[in-house]
Amino acid sequence: MTATAASLAPVPAAAEPVERSPGFWSGVGRKLMRDPVALGAGAVLLILIVMAIFAPMLVPSDPYATSMFKRLKPIGFEGFPLGSDELGRDMLSRLMLGTRLSLFMGITPVLIAFVIGSGIGILAGYAGGLVNTLIMRTIDILYAFPSVLLAIALSGALGAGIGNALLSLTIVFIPQIARVAESVTTQVRGRDYVEAARASGASPFTIVRVHVLGNVLGPIFVFATSLIAVSMILASGLSFLGLGVRPPEPEWGLMLNTLRTAIYTQPWVAALPGVMIFITSISFNLLSDSLRSAMDVKS
Repeated sequence: MTATAASLAPVPAAAEPVERSPGFWSGVGRKLMRDPVALGAGAVLLILIVMAIFAPMLVPSDPYATSMFKRLKPIGFEGFPLGSDELGRDMLSRLMLGTRLSLFMGITPVLIAFVIGSGIGILAGYAGGLVNTLIMRTIDILYAFPSVLLAIALSGALGAGIGNALLSLTIVFIPQIARVAESVTTQVRGRDYVEAARASGASPFTIVRVHVLGNVLGPIFVFATSLIAVSMILASGLSFLGLGVRPPEPEWGLMLNTLRTAIYTQPWVAALPGVMIFITSISFNLLSDSLRSAMDVKS
C-alpha cells in the first residue's frame, strides 16, 4: 500500500549544520514568506489544524448519528454535501472530526521520537568512541527493519488501540531521527568554535547546551517534519488493518477500511478519506522541503 512506498523511499538528507548567526532564523523566515509553495502548504495545514481544534463546533451534523435508510448516499445528496458512509453517517462531519485524530496520530509519534531520538543521537555523536559504537549499533538493529513491517509487528504484538499505535510509531521513528542527530552532531563536534570552547575549559554539558544544540536541532527538526507525512500514512495503514483506531471513532485510515466495500457503489465517497490523507501528507512534505531549502546557507 502507499505506506510501503513511503517507508522504502530514501531518507532525505538533513541540512548541513552551520553556526547560526543572530539573523539566521529571521532570514529563514523571509525565504519562507517569499516561497509560494511553502505559503500554500502552510495555508492548507493551518486550515486543517483550525479544523481539528474547532471540529466539534464546525461539524454540520452529528458524525456518530446512523441511519440505515440514508446509507451510501452520493456526493451532493440533500443533507449530505459529501455523501454518507456505510452506516448513513454524514461524511463531511466525519472527515472534519477525523482531522483531529488523524493529525494527532501523525504528529505525536514524530514529536516524541524527535525528543528521544535527538537526545540519543546527540549523546552518541558528541561522546564518540565506544559510547557511539554501542548506541548506534543498537539503533541499527531497529533501523534495519522496514518501517511498515516494524510498525505492524509492534502493533500486532501490543494489540489494537490508539496508545499502542502511538507507541509503535514512536519506536519506528526514534532510530531514524537518532541517526540524523548523530550525523550532524559528529560534524559540529569537530568545528573550530567547539574546539575553542573545549580548550577554554568549558564543561561538556556547557558545550552541548551552548554550541551544539543550537546548530543541530534545526537540521534534525527539518528531517523530523518530513516524517510527519510518513507517520500519518503508517497510522492510517494501521487503522486500515484494524491495529489502530477502533470504531466508531472517525479517523481517515479507519474510514477507508470501513468504506472499502462501497468502492463499486459509491467510489467517490469511498475515496474521500484517501484524498484527505494525500492532501495532508503532500502538504507536510512540501513544507519540509521548503524549510530545508530555506535553511541551506549555500543557496
